[in-house]
Amino acid sequence: MDGKKKHGLFRIRNLILLILLIVTAVSGAEVVRERMELRRQRELQESLEALAQATTAEITIETEPETETEPEETAYVSPIDFDALLAENPDTVGWIRVPDTRIDYPIVQADDNSRYLHTDFNGADSVYGTIFLDCDSDSDLRGWNSPLYGHHMKDGSMFKDVVKFKEKDFFNEHRYFEIYTPEQTIRLQTVACYYTGSDGIVRKTQFESQEAFDEWVQERLKPCGFADIPDVSVDSMYVLVTCSYEKDDARTLLFAVEVDEEGNVVEATGRNVP
Repeated sequence: MDGKKKHGLFRIRNLILLILLIVTAVSGAEVVRERMELRRQRELQESLEALAQATTAEITIETEPETETEPEETAYVSPIDFDALLAENPDTVGWIRVPDTRIDYPIVQADDNSRYLHTDFNGADSVYGTIFLDCDSDSDLRGWNSPLYGHHMKDGSMFKDVVKFKEKDFFNEHRYFEIYTPEQTIRLQTVACYYTGSDGIVRKTQFESQEAFDEWVQERLKPCGFADIPDVSVDSMYVLVTCSYEKDDARTLLFAVEVDEEGNVVEATGRNVP
């Protein structure tokens, strides 16, 4: 082999080695970045959980009793310290907690649905984003429809556990969860879960009548083979939305309705009828 060929092979080998070194360095940097992001997210979650811990002592409002036996009126005391959360982030509207999952997060709402896709609760850039309420929904989570969005993170955080509800057994064993707001605890029961496309049909938040809303509810729950469709009209629907991977641009949807302390579906009161 002449000198030119040897030199050419030497250059090719060095180029390959250089490319491999660059790829290794970039891959290593990405791993380090992911680990740092994961650690920062865990620290943020721990700090939020600590921040949200409120006193469980009941607050009483002293009033002049009409009779000697009239009990004192008690005010609602949330298990979440919303004063602390609102001081940290004024966009806070609630807290969602789903038993036997990692879903235990504050809920925020912005003027548009892109704000918290890649922004954490403290306003920093983050691939985890924040659980957020649709910008067109009522901020008190008492309107016709309250879609809640969260990322499907590979470490199991945010809304990844929503996809577990597509399994009938898991769904049947985990029917209840809660959303807390500064004004009340909203007790919820799951009624359906399935995956679909991202056509935005669950974003509809305004309806002309109770009948139109009832029809929309029936249509939304129908695709789930094990759906527990309420036999009464309801005031509100709650939908947990996350990315899904059964097909391109898929979404998993978990639907829930309000129930009372005994687990009975709360029948519509007409509070959202125009």
